[in-house]
Amino acid sequence: MEQTNVSSGRWKTVVILLLLCVLIAVIPLTIHKNSEFGGADGEAEEAIGQLDPEYEAWADPVLEPPGGETESLLFCIQAAAGSGVFFYCFGVLRERRRHQKESDS
Repeated sequence: MEQTNVSSGRWKTVVILLLLCVLIAVIPLTIHKNSEFGGADGEAEEAIGQLDPEYEAWADPVLEPPGGETESLLFCIQAAAGSGVFFYCFGVLRERRRHQKESDS
């Protein structure tokens, strides 16, 4: 019976932490509508413009973020989500192998 209370407490902690992660991602998007950050993309675009002023991109962007800081935020979220999925799968495989070894013994 105590395990139910412990897992219920852990479940609440996980939900609260996930909500905090979502808020950390959403709040900057709503507060800073016109954020600007002179990152590598801006420098590359400027260099291309100097080399060939008539150059146009061959594909339109699917999502045009309001500024460079927002673009960096979205990239970080994408990287974190990808690594989270990767290491979750890695952990599942590791535990599956550990449980299989225990059941064989």
